[in-house]
Amino acid sequence: MKLLTQEIRKKLPALGGQEDKGGKAIVQVKFFTPDSSWTWYTTEFDGEDTFFGLVDGHEKELGYFSLSELESVNGPMGLPIERDLYWQPKTLQEIAPEMFKD
Repeated sequence: MKLLTQEIRKKLPALGGQEDKGGKAIVQVKFFTPDSSWTWYTTEFDGEDTFFGLVDGHEKELGYFSLSELESVNGPMGLPIERDLYWQPKTLQEIAPEMFKD
């Protein structure tokens, strides 16, 4: 599966493009490991390799992650990271309300 299509690239704001929105930043893409609990929620992209968004792994945290890394990593059972084909855009606040309390 191709993790990032041209159509999705066009939808993703540039890095820093939603910086002032906080929890109201829109997550356009969700990546996940089908054989573990790690999930990456993407809000911004530099157009080359670097994403910004919410990483839900051992803890939930905002940060940068790379397309090349997502493409090269496999989960504990050897399965590659996938893109959620049925994902509908949501705000960060909807995904992690505990991180964006007023």
